[in-house]
Amino acid sequence: MRQQPIAFATVSITAKAWQASEPRYATSEGGIIVKKVRLNRLRAALLAATAGLLATVGLVVVLYSQPAEANYPGKPGKIVYAQEDGTNSVLYTIKANGKGKLRLTAKGANSREPAYGPGGKRIAYSGYDGKDYEIYTIKAGGGGKRQLTHNSTDDDSPYFSPSGKRIAFSGIDAGPGNDPEIYTMKAGGGGKRQLTHNSSSDFSPAYSPGGKRIAYQGRDGPGKDEEIYTIKVGGGGRFNVTDNASDDGFPDYSPDGKRIAYQNNAFADEEIYTIKVGGGNRLNVTKNSTDDLHPSYSPSGKKIAYVNIAGPATDYEIWTIKPKGGGKHRVTNNTSNDRHPYWGRL
Repeated sequence: MRQQPIAFATVSITAKAWQASEPRYATSEGGIIVKKVRLNRLRAALLAATAGLLATVGLVVVLYSQPAEANYPGKPGKIVYAQEDGTNSVLYTIKANGKGKLRLTAKGANSREPAYGPGGKRIAYSGYDGKDYEIYTIKAGGGGKRQLTHNSTDDDSPYFSPSGKRIAFSGIDAGPGNDPEIYTMKAGGGGKRQLTHNSSSDFSPAYSPGGKRIAYQGRDGPGKDEEIYTIKVGGGGRFNVTDNASDDGFPDYSPDGKRIAYQNNAFADEEIYTIKVGGGNRLNVTKNSTDDLHPSYSPSGKKIAYVNIAGPATDYEIWTIKPKGGGKHRVTNNTSNDRHPYWGRL
């Protein structure tokens, strides 16, 4: 988001202005004079005026320096997604109206689970290096590929922090469980931190707009169902957002940080829901007889991008819908399977 220049006000105190504000006294000759302003009073007044100005400008600076209201605040831009192309997947971006499709990664690269950075200039994704999946970033217009993780196990589901300084992802731990856990690392690679430590699988992390918590998909325990949890960005403070007997997955925060969108299979098929970040007030967004998956809020918060399976696991397409349901619009329309949309900004 391009920041507007800050207009700095100037403090101009003229002699006439000071004279007009000072008390007048009669002289022994019967004339009127203006009492001289002592230096310390002038200094105090100037300091007070300057402090007021700095407080106003400082407020603007603080507003710009605080975490944004979303990882990608501003006007909705293109949607990045993974499209199956034969036996592998390729990353594309596309406008919400279905136009302007652009290929980012090479065919045969097996790229998946893309996510925009908060500046909209780079995209993180999971890509196959010939042995396993690693985390990469690439320019939003293609090119400039960088490999961030280097190991012998799969790393998936990258998600930028609101500051753009770190990336959350799911990776296999080195413990006896050898199961997926939630990690974060620097946006340029390195500085890896493990946030979850258990014997069940944790997937699909998503930073909160304030940058203080991460939502993710985890199991209640071995052999149990998957729920939505949140955890502090440094680990600890785990909170169970959903609590039911069916699987919940792929969480994504709303731009105002008040709700989390996710998919659930409580009935015969997967549907998109939203819920308060503290749990409760669950809302069913999609209602149909086919699977709806992988929700992603638009930067404005007015729409949610998601995947719909138009038939019995035959055609995955990307759609958008209002957060409370309705206003459904089809974005992609082809014979390939389109997955994992992530809505960027201009």
